[in-house]
Amino acid sequence: MIDRPDHWLAPPDLKAASVAQREIAEAAETVDRFGTVATIAGVDTSMKWRDSRGPIHAAAAPIAWPGMVVLPAASISTIPPIPYVPGYLGFREAPAIVAAVERLERRPDLLVVDGQGRPHPRRCGSAVHVGVLLDIPSIGCAKTILCGQVEGELGPNVGDRAPLVDRGERVGYALRTRPKTAPVYIGSGHRVSLDSAVDWILNLTEGRRLPLPIRLAHDAANDARRDYESARAD
Repeated sequence: MIDRPDHWLAPPDLKAASVAQREIAEAAETVDRFGTVATIAGVDTSMKWRDSRGPIHAAAAPIAWPGMVVLPAASISTIPPIPYVPGYLGFREAPAIVAAVERLERRPDLLVVDGQGRPHPRRCGSAVHVGVLLDIPSIGCAKTILCGQVEGELGPNVGDRAPLVDRGERVGYALRTRPKTAPVYIGSGHRVSLDSAVDWILNLTEGRRLPLPIRLAHDAANDARRDYESARAD
């Protein structure tokens, strides 16, 4: 288990947050180091539209592998330690995601995070951040580009990919998971190589743009937000 310094979860300011991100990125492993995968959990968060300081609702939604049998999800609603600041989203999301994962009946063997992996200015997207904090193999699957550019032509077929390059470094792939649909952007998080990350995402999409664990986590996080808002309204 990796040591979790306090400032990796709740840095006192953005300068300390930048230092923490670089430390986390250095601690992340970009080669395969995972054993038998029996449980895969998607993680996602939800919050009220344009509310950068209010509560965040995180969910971890596991499936059994192989077979993709849906297992009970876990969620949590909490006030994040810092407001939303571009490039530092992990510090809003990570504490809640860690808590949600730790509520699961079984510790997952692989995390699929709705967010960036290494395609981040300091190579510390949410998938890196959460993967290192929990020391669980993790993959980032993002819907948009945070940094870098896609090099070359991305083909139209499922499985076609093109490198995502930032400052001369290949940090991820643009990946076609469904024909005639916008790609997703895959980055390794922790203990999963980039090529293996792509293979896992393709195995989990079922002909959809996003992998099943992320779709389940998205629904569970939104359910947690609605339950929270309903309870506050009563």
